[in-house]
Formats: sequence, structure tokens, C-alpha cells
Amino acid sequence: MLDIAEELHRWVEQGRDFAVATVVAVGGSAPRLPGAALAVDTDGTAIGSVSGGCVEGAVYELCRQALQDGETVLERFGYSDEDAFAVGLTCGGVIDILVTPVRAADPVRPVLATALAAAARGEAAAVARIVGGPGELLGRALLVRPDGSWEGGFGARPELDRTVVAEAGALLDAGRTGTIGIGEQGSRCGAPLTVLVESSVPPPRMIVFGAIDFASALVRIGKFLGYRVTVADARPVFATRARFPEADEIVVEWPHRYLERTEVDSRTVLCVLTHDAKFDVPLLKLALRLPVAYVGAMGSRRTHLDRNERLREVGLSDMELARLRSPIGLDLGARTPEETALSIAAEIVAHRRGGSGVPLTGAHTPIHHDGTPPRTDRIGSVA
Repeated sequence: MLDIAEELHRWVEQGRDFAVATVVAVGGSAPRLPGAALAVDTDGTAIGSVSGGCVEGAVYELCRQALQDGETVLERFGYSDEDAFAVGLTCGGVIDILVTPVRAADPVRPVLATALAAAARGEAAAVARIVGGPGELLGRALLVRPDGSWEGGFGARPELDRTVVAEAGALLDAGRTGTIGIGEQGSRCGAPLTVLVESSVPPPRMIVFGAIDFASALVRIGKFLGYRVTVADARPVFATRARFPEADEIVVEWPHRYLERTEVDSRTVLCVLTHDAKFDVPLLKLALRLPVAYVGAMGSRRTHLDRNERLREVGLSDMELARLRSPIGLDLGARTPEETALSIAAEIVAHRRGGSGVPLTGAHTPIHHDGTPPRTDRIGSVA
């Protein structure tokens, strides 16, 4: 639901009633992950998506019905062998969808309205909703903030509230959306309740070091992927707003000094395009010891080998060097800056989502991954 927070927040401010359908569980080759949502207002206007088109029509009607009767429902959609064009997922997957009315008189509206407002402002917040368990609890919500405060709750169950706040806070801290199993009274043993926690966090950062033509293309594709993009270079003649109009921030400073003072986290992507040992070595010495999601460096294979030797000389271990993606990007045969930026972005997405980077044609790898990347080279990072 928080993936369409800006639009839904506008609906709330305009006083519109609506119903929101949220993916709460997936199985097999489902096209959307938990948290994906479709909303429908009383005029029949629809925003968002829960399946990429497979079951949108049926979910739309469920939302219309929820607006009429005020009932929260949990519906499962799967593949039909008898009729692949019936209401279901022709990709073979299964999705569970929670449909919740959000009308003026519905008790869940204030909590969801606060969560949507926070997400629309780019603030960190998590909304936890019961998506499996007794019918009277279905759809009830609780909002959790980074400082541990919360709004809403699940009725006269204070221990359940406290347990959900703790679990949701952990997911929020990692910037993740997922489901948790909790006992009906808040115990951690048994799992009669299933709770979906949706986290809204500020956009992840992409820091591009080196104000070159390849960087300009990478900034554009980084913005397209939803990153907050910074360009850093020690040379003021190159690091200019005219050259990087789409960057969120342009920094004229030695790269390693900027990295020392700026904030990064487990979602941050570092792309080193400076291609100069005097910049690369001190920068990578620091970068490869930070708990970031991705560190890539541009250069030929000869440059890569020479750079690795220099990094060993300044004290980096083989385990730390194993985190470095170099030469940066996937082998797409790229030539132009735009093609090179695409190859870098493709590697970042594959690394983030746990993809192999191989062509899907003829492969036996999953098309849709659970979003948890392999941990072989992510020392000290959080998925």
C-alpha cells in the first residue's frame, strides 16, 4: 500500500473514500511482491497494481464491493489448469490479497492516513496489518515510527501491540516489507496470526564518484530506479549542475573525504568511475569496509588487477576485496555511456534482487526472486 502513498495521501486529503487491495503473500512465479497495492475510490478511479494485469479486473470488483459493504476480505488467486484465461495468474503463481475499505467511518482510516502522510513526505514509518487470523482482527492496523512510538493497535491486546511494534521496528530498521507470525496474545510461540509489515523509508542512495560522461548517463538511470543520486568529484570544472542537471546533489571534494563524512546505510550503492589510482585507492579502502549494498569500480581488467594490488598494499584483505564489483557492470557488449550505465544498473539490480544476470531464455533460474540477494560478498551488510 505504501508503494502508492503519494496518490492515496491526496485521496485522504480530498476526503475520498476508497478501498485498497494489498498483496500479502506470494507463491511460485508471482509478478508482484508483498506490499504491492491497487486502490479504487467511490468514483471507480483505480491506481496501482497487484499483478501486472492478470487479476486486476477481479481485484477491482472486490474493492468496489468492499466500499459498499464495509467488509475486509482476504482472497487467493492462482493458476487454473482448466482455463488459463480465467481469473488467475497465467504465470503459474499464487497471490493472497487483502482488500480493506478505508471510508470516513472505518476505524482503520486514521492509522492508514497517518502512515500514508508519513510515506508521502519521505519519512520512515511502518504499518502493520493483521492479514491472517480471526475475522474480527483482519485488516486492523498499527503504525510504527523509527523511535519506537506507535499509533493504532489491535484492540484490548496490549502485549500483542508491543510484540508487533518490536517486530515491525526491526523490519523498518532494515527497510524491508514482509510477514511475521505471532500468537494471538502476543506470544512468540505459535503463529495463529499473520501480520504484514510494510516499511516506507527514504529513497536509497547512489553515490557516483567521478564526473565523467558515463556518470551523467548513470545519474539518469539511477534516478529512474528510484535512487537519491549524488555526484562527487574533486575537480570543480567537471562537477557542475550544467553537466548533471538530474543529480540530487553535486559535491566538489576529494571522494574519500566526502565518503568519510556522509551517511550511508545497507541500501547505499557506490559507483567508482574516477579511473584514477590517486582517487580510487583511498576511496575504495574506505568503501570496502563500509556496510553498504554495492561497491563497483570502472576500469579494464588490467586496471582491476593493478588496483587490487594497490589495495592489498594499503591493508585490504582478500575477503574485503571480494566485495568489489570490478570491472563494473554486466557483460552487455556496451559501448556508449548510456549502454554502459545500463550494464551497471543491471548488475546493481541483479545484486540487490539475487538475480544471476544470465539470459532467461533457456535458463532454469526463477524469473521472480524474493528480493534477498546472496550474501557471499556482502560483508557486514543487511539484506
